[in-house]
Amino acid sequence: MQQYRSDLSIFQERESEARGYCRRFDTLFTRAVGSELFDADGRRWIDFLAGCGSLNYGHNDADMSAALIAHIQQQGLAVGMDLHTGPKKRFLELFARHVLAPRGLNHRVMFTGPTGTNAIEAALKLARKVTGRHNVIAFTNGYHGVSMGALAATGNGYNRMGQGALLPGVTRHPFEGYFGPGVDTADMLAQLLDDPSSGIDKPAAILLEPVQGEGGLNQASRGWMQRIAQIAQRHGALLIVDEVQAGCGRTGSFFSFEPLGVVPDLIALSKSISGYGLPMALLLVRPDRDQWRPAEHNGTFRGNNHAFVTAAVAIEKYWQDDSFSQGVAQRASLVTRELQAMAAMVPGAYLKGRGLMQGLHVGSGALADRILRRAFERGLVIEAAGPEDEVIKVLTPLNISAALLAEGLSILQRAVAETLGVPLPVRAAQPVAGRPAASQPAATAVAAAHADLAQAA
Repeated sequence: MQQYRSDLSIFQERESEARGYCRRFDTLFTRAVGSELFDADGRRWIDFLAGCGSLNYGHNDADMSAALIAHIQQQGLAVGMDLHTGPKKRFLELFARHVLAPRGLNHRVMFTGPTGTNAIEAALKLARKVTGRHNVIAFTNGYHGVSMGALAATGNGYNRMGQGALLPGVTRHPFEGYFGPGVDTADMLAQLLDDPSSGIDKPAAILLEPVQGEGGLNQASRGWMQRIAQIAQRHGALLIVDEVQAGCGRTGSFFSFEPLGVVPDLIALSKSISGYGLPMALLLVRPDRDQWRPAEHNGTFRGNNHAFVTAAVAIEKYWQDDSFSQGVAQRASLVTRELQAMAAMVPGAYLKGRGLMQGLHVGSGALADRILRRAFERGLVIEAAGPEDEVIKVLTPLNISAALLAEGLSILQRAVAETLGVPLPVRAAQPVAGRPAASQPAATAVAAAHADLAQAA
């Protein structure tokens, strides 16, 4: 096995200042399995980041690993561009049978470049081609990637570089709840687009995330989402849904838009679609919108056959019925309960998001940072989201065990208590034999987790 030195100086000396996550998680990771990470010195962390949502089934799933190794040993294609290949055929068959058909979707599958921003770029380009228009309606706190078209639709000023880049073609509109519960921003958009003197050009598309990942776990309600879809249809705009982070079961259903009662024209998928963390992205396109000419939108790495191999295993293993979704719901219920207990410890804190894409709004990025650094010291990798990184975001693998989920939540609760200097709830203070106090789960939390998840086993 490859041996690594724990000296980190090469990263400071040679890696770009663009590096981000490693600044908070300052160690040399060398191994990962399931929901656990290990560094060069053998220390272990529970993973509540899951590759920023690209590892919904955890690290190094045994069945995906075996399939990938077999494919490589058989000299299977790695790069296929858009050639017909066996792994692509199998993925398409399984995706159509177990994901699209049960949800009544007849969308075609377009393979784009290998990242989420590539899928968004393809969606924007296609919407503009189909409609002959240029303007796109995007929303406050939306995050769609950092290539120039996707970046134009991204709300965060830090990512947009202020005045450092020209990012045209997008009209920003308030997401649901932006002005509080008394303002219907869907009604505002309808009025603006109905008014020929509003100054807003007729849009080619309306682009949104049903649950805003990097924007702070703001979620669209069923009524608001349906209203937005109706507005798009009335004005001849394509409805583009960004499922890059919220998709592949992250919110419980395979697509986060499923419970909202809409059928988008275009659906962008990436992150966990490969199942294994391998780069892969695709755009689902309603047949009447599939107006591409051959090779009009291409990319060398849109045919990552290694990703097709693992993606097929993921679908066949986890999505043949609704049992996996039921397990996500059970885990999400536990996360909700534990986050509510933590919210009671932080003045003004409240919960956001749904499924296993939930978080705790703690009021400031500075406080969230202190909590997350303390959690890392205690053995938990977890990140933040929101305009000021003020939302502590739980992104566990969807199949995390009951014991690890409870232990990770207990570590987070301890980090909150220690950062604020407040006592732990009584039930979270009991030690578990054989584990150091800094990383032990609460005995009652573990028992509760096992009880909650027993139905999903």
